[in-house]
Amino acid sequence: MPPFSLRRSTPIFLALTLTAALASSGCAVLGGKSKTPKPNIAYQERPVELLYATGAKRLDEHQWGEAVRYFDEVERQHPYSEWSRRSILMTAFAQYEGHKYEDAIAAADRFISLYPGNPSAAYAYYLKAVCYFEEINDVGRDQAATEQALVALREVIKRYPSSEYSTDAKIKLDLVQDQLAGKEMSIGRYYLRSGNPLAAIGRFKVVIDRYQTTSHAPEALYRLVAAYLSLGLTDEAKRDGAVLGYNFPGDRWYSEAYALLTSKGLKPLIPPKEKRRTILNQLGRG
Repeated sequence: MPPFSLRRSTPIFLALTLTAALASSGCAVLGGKSKTPKPNIAYQERPVELLYATGAKRLDEHQWGEAVRYFDEVERQHPYSEWSRRSILMTAFAQYEGHKYEDAIAAADRFISLYPGNPSAAYAYYLKAVCYFEEINDVGRDQAATEQALVALREVIKRYPSSEYSTDAKIKLDLVQDQLAGKEMSIGRYYLRSGNPLAAIGRFKVVIDRYQTTSHAPEALYRLVAAYLSLGLTDEAKRDGAVLGYNFPGDRWYSEAYALLTSKGLKPLIPPKEKRRTILNQLGRG
């Protein structure tokens, strides 16, 4: 069965109805006197039900490469059949399970291109997003896959907001945003250590502007306080200290910001009540 949550978990496979398909056509040819076709099947003309059912059996046996070969053969021998349509998604899933994410994405894109209005397109979009999600590197490396995952997950949520795929995509989206925020924080800290507070401020403000709901927001505000103080911009430092104190009053980063400000004879500016609810957004845009 295809994936639903994090790696190696399984979604509700709404599109392919594999069990029903096997019950109606595949089980008979796999049992009794029938023999399973050998892997070198490209030149053999076989009943479509047999090819598809054998591919499904290879999936159950975790023989991902062999499963792909059978599903590809379904497409080659019966290109305009219902079995061919199903086989494209089964191929995408088998490639995903075999960690061949680029091939899985290509198969998902092929399904979307051929059958954009089909109900199973929701699964194709979802599987594509999960493949990008699985390719996310650690925070210290290039985040191209992370950006692609962000776009693909948002696409699932936008197109299928009420689906179970959307529910899982939202969870993954939070993780992706936290990853991207962590990347900005890593670069910002480097600039601070290198004596380039202006560049650091730009990175920390990206976190506040784009990723303020992530776990990195409190530290980003503290780093902004420190960077502004290093530049002698006390009003900005007090303002961001106040934002930090209002939004994260019990956080250790506020304690450190308060200590830093008071050590300079300063106190955080408390924002007016009517502005407190939106001050993080105001800060990000500012």
